[in-house]
Amino acid sequence: MADERTGPALADLVASRRLGVLATLKRDGRPQLSTVVHSYDRDAGLIRISVTDGRAKTANLRRDPRASFHVSSEDGWAYAVVEARAELTPVAERPDDPTVEELVGLYRAVQGEHPDWDDFRRAMVAERRLVLRLHVERLYGRPPRA
Repeated sequence: MADERTGPALADLVASRRLGVLATLKRDGRPQLSTVVHSYDRDAGLIRISVTDGRAKTANLRRDPRASFHVSSEDGWAYAVVEARAELTPVAERPDDPTVEELVGLYRAVQGEHPDWDDFRRAMVAERRLVLRLHVERLYGRPPRA
């Protein structure tokens, strides 16, 4: 478990990485792993990930909201694991709905500005996208050496 010394360093590691590995639980109890792009809001204790309706990770989280999320340093020796409770937004249905608005904010947090926001919004609806919110419950790992 992260303590007062390691917690901030582990949170920094999660915040500094774009890619992480999301672990969800299959029906048979084995882990299902997906490499994903994420945004971490440290103040809210929240990781956001764009996911697609109908994928294994989405179905797994609807059935069981427990998830783990792993990031590592560039050299792989430092790592952080987040244990979290998952929350899924509704699937995007209209280019101006709240889910698409959150997907726009997530894109901006990860990539910056999009060259064609109207096209992005249409794509989010066509792809049946939604936002996975991971509410951080526990953070542990091996922080980078100072």
